[in-house]
Amino acid sequence: MAITQTLPRAGRTTRFSRISAAGVAAAGAAAMALTLVPTSAQAAEPAATSARASQAAAAPAKTYADNLDGWIRESLDIMKAKGIPGTYDGLYRNIMRESSGNPNAQNGWDVNAQNGTPSKGLLQVIQPTFDAYHVSGTANELTDPVANITAAANYAADRYGSIDNVDSAY
Repeated sequence: MAITQTLPRAGRTTRFSRISAAGVAAAGAAAMALTLVPTSAQAAEPAATSARASQAAAAPAKTYADNLDGWIRESLDIMKAKGIPGTYDGLYRNIMRESSGNPNAQNGWDVNAQNGTPSKGLLQVIQPTFDAYHVSGTANELTDPVANITAAANYAADRYGSIDNVDSAY
């Protein structure tokens, strides 16, 4: 007899693809043996998980070019891991408007500069904003390209929903 059944187990649902029952009568008494057989997908799941973990451990660290494209791509990977929204196009568009892609750009004339806190870096961030929105895992340096992009995207996500929405904020 083959039956597909769902059985609750320790607060979760465990599925078995086949429950086979063999009834054996001996000396007027019935005995029943149940064999629970997991599906092949379930049986392979722990092995696949451990295989993925060992592949991830053996995989070389991802490398990025030391240029605007590489800084944006590295920032996007960090943003994805931290749940910060944004796209390549949104970052690139804002970087080009703010600094023309120069990681050492500094604004010496706006109100922030007049107050002693000039905007710096690819996305023209002031130090207090950088400190408040710095993302762990990046350099703690305002003009570090990846740290600057990621902190600015984090700020933009908080303030505008995403770096992609900043254009419309001006």
